[in-house]
Amino acid sequence: MTSAHSPHAELVGALYRDHRTWLLAWLQRSTACRQRAEDLSQDTFVRLLGRERLDAPREPRAFLVAVAKGLLFDHFRRAALEQAYLAELALLPEAEHPSPEQQHLILEDLKAIDRLLGKLSSKARAAFLYNRLDGLGHAEIAERLGVSVSRVRQYLAQGLRQCYVALYGEPT
Repeated sequence: MTSAHSPHAELVGALYRDHRTWLLAWLQRSTACRQRAEDLSQDTFVRLLGRERLDAPREPRAFLVAVAKGLLFDHFRRAALEQAYLAELALLPEAEHPSPEQQHLILEDLKAIDRLLGKLSSKARAAFLYNRLDGLGHAEIAERLGVSVSRVRQYLAQGLRQCYVALYGEPT
């Protein structure tokens, strides 16, 4: 149902008309930034439009807050990722800094990888990050996560697949 006049689009339109101002105020209190709140409010409704199925929520505001909180969490996680990258960049000699264009591309790649790693289970994500960022071996990761070494291998394969998808798209 991609028609602009589908029941799905009409439901999102009604939610938008009835609750957008309220959601925007809630987001502005949460972010302390009107522009960020505007963006997150729009993203909330765009996310709803992108759903294959959407039933009328019993509690529309609670429903919208749940969707917006997920987007807000993603925003703060990506902002922390960007700050970590910039902090590491500051440690490099200036002559080794990538150009502003390269920095932008690197940040976009990091954000894409972060989005895709966000689709993994918490243990798979932790295993992948322990391995790639902290250099831990399979046995040490298995001990930390309380899983088998073979499970760690599966987690790492899932993480590598997500990175592949981030960089090259879905395999055909």
